[in-house]
Amino acid sequence: MEHRIKNLLSGPGFYGALALCILAVGVGGYFLLLREEPPAETAVLQPDVQAASPVTDLPEHEPAAEETPPAAAAEEPEEVPAAAVMPEAPVVPDDTPVAADEPMVVVSPLQGEVAAVFSVDALLYDETMDDWRTHDGLDIAAAAGDAVLAASAGTVLSVTDDALMGTTVVIGHGGGYETTYASLQADPPVAEGESVSAGQVIGAVGATAAAEAAQGPHLHFAVTKDGAAVDPETFLEQ
Repeated sequence: MEHRIKNLLSGPGFYGALALCILAVGVGGYFLLLREEPPAETAVLQPDVQAASPVTDLPEHEPAAEETPPAAAAEEPEEVPAAAVMPEAPVVPDDTPVAADEPMVVVSPLQGEVAAVFSVDALLYDETMDDWRTHDGLDIAAAAGDAVLAASAGTVLSVTDDALMGTTVVIGHGGGYETTYASLQADPPVAEGESVSAGQVIGAVGATAAAEAAQGPHLHFAVTKDGAAVDPETFLEQ
């Protein structure tokens, strides 16, 4: 019996059984560990706070006034050096009166039939001189003594007795215009340097123009602008 036990312990079967036992113990211990309950979690105690009931009886109070931020301190202006300030020049009012230019009023110097027209580009036959020549004015036939009027306001520049054109009055106007009234009766009622208005009588129809004697009593009316002859009819149409 003892010999058989020794053979069993010393044989390979013994080690196999021992290994099985160790395995069984290990498995049993594993499952034993799994069966252990985890430690109970510590309960967190919550304070027993009762819900506060709404407060309705609050004392009346004024809403807090919004605080106004203090005004920013005004920045002090920088001092300008006295030398940098230029004194203003005094304004001197101009009291010179300004007179508006009156519009030029033009009237016909005489009502009558046209005996000779203005022509400086073509020659006209002159019965008195029996030749062909230019004519720088407008001849208006009328009865001797009919009043001759200033065609526009101006100043009498001259009163002369011309050898060819007879008694002649020349008036200066604005804008460089001058008007000439020839073949008048002697001694017209105006003098050199006198101011006249439009329509003022400055003479009477006569027959004093020797160069136009064949036409009888008439007015030789001529107009110039800056010294150049202008058609009288164009001037009268202004």
